[in-house]
Amino acid sequence: MVSERGLQVLSAIVQDYVDTNEPVGSKTIVDRHQFGVSAATIRNDMALLEDEELIAAPHTSSGRVPTDKGYRVFVDHLAELRPLSGAQRAAISTFLADPADLDDLLMRTVRALTRLTGQVAIVQYPSFARASVSHVEFVHLGGTRVVVIVVTDTGRVSQRVAFLPHELGETEAASVKHAIAALVTGKPVAAAAQAIADLDLPAEASTPSSRVDDAVRIVARIVAEELEDFRQDKLVMAGSATLARREGDFRGSIYPLLEAIEEQVTLLRLMGEMVADDKGLAASIGRENADFGLAEASVVTSDYDGAGIRSRLGLLGPMRMDYPTNLAAVRAVAHYLSRLLDEDDTSR
Repeated sequence: MVSERGLQVLSAIVQDYVDTNEPVGSKTIVDRHQFGVSAATIRNDMALLEDEELIAAPHTSSGRVPTDKGYRVFVDHLAELRPLSGAQRAAISTFLADPADLDDLLMRTVRALTRLTGQVAIVQYPSFARASVSHVEFVHLGGTRVVVIVVTDTGRVSQRVAFLPHELGETEAASVKHAIAALVTGKPVAAAAQAIADLDLPAEASTPSSRVDDAVRIVARIVAEELEDFRQDKLVMAGSATLARREGDFRGSIYPLLEAIEEQVTLLRLMGEMVADDKGLAASIGRENADFGLAEASVVTSDYDGAGIRSRLGLLGPMRMDYPTNLAAVRAVAHYLSRLLDEDDTSR
C-alpha cells in the first residue's frame, strides 16, 4: 500500500522524468519539490515505490524512472488536470471554426490536437448505424460525367464522379435523380443499402428508357458503395511524424505503432475497449496495450457527442507523456467538437 507521501514522490518522479527525460534521484526531488523531509527519507519512499514496481532503475546507481504501472497509479490519482491557457483555448476555437463539412471538421480536430500536444492525434468518426440518408444529389456535368452526392442526417457527405455509358438529356438526368432519391432518401443507411441491393432493373438496351435504367444502375451502385463506407468505423489521424522524432522514448521498434496507424483496426479495437471515467476520459498505458501489440505506447481518449452518437478522440504516444496536459487537451477539444456538432444538428 502506497502512502500519501509516496504518491506525492511518485508524482514528482513522473513530472520530472517527463520534463527532463533523465532518471530522477532523491536529491533532485528534495531540491525541486517542497516535501520538508530529508533526502534519506525520500530514498526510503523511493525504495517502497520500487518494491511496488512503480519505479525502476534503468542503470546501476542511477536515479529512478516510472514504470508503466507507475504511470497508471499516477494517472489514477490525478487530483486535477493541467488547465489549458486562454491562448490555447482560443486557438482551438479558431482552428475548428466554420468547417466545410464533417470530414473537414474531423481533420481540423486532429490537426489542432497534435499541434497542442506534439502527439499522434486520433478521432473516430461517429458511428452511422443510426444515421439516415437525408439527401441525394445527381449533378450532370455534361457528356457522360456526373457527380453523385450523398448526405446523412448526421452530417456525413460523400461525393463521387461517375461516367455513364450514355450521354443523358436533361429530362433523363432528372429521372435518374428522382429514381435514386426515391430509393434511399429518408431511410437508415443499412435499409437504403438493402433497397439498392433489392433493385431489379431490366437488362440494358438501346431505348431511351433503358438508358435511364443503365444510369440508375450505375449511380445506385456508387451510392451503395458510399453507404457501405458510411457503415464502416473509421479514424482520422494526424501527427504520425512525431513518433519518429520521439523514437528514443520507445525501448523497442516503433514499427508496431506505425502498423497500427496504417491499419486502423487495432486502434479502433483498443479505443472501443477502453473504459472511460465519469468525465468521459480514459487512458491505456504500456502493458495494458500488450494484446494490441502496443506495449510500448500509451493512448488517452475523451468521449465526444455528435447528433446523439458518442465516439472518441485521443492521443497515441510513448508512455513518457505529459498526462495531465494531454488529458486536458483531449477533453477541451472534445468539448468544442461536441458543441460544433450539436450546433450543426440543431441548425438542420
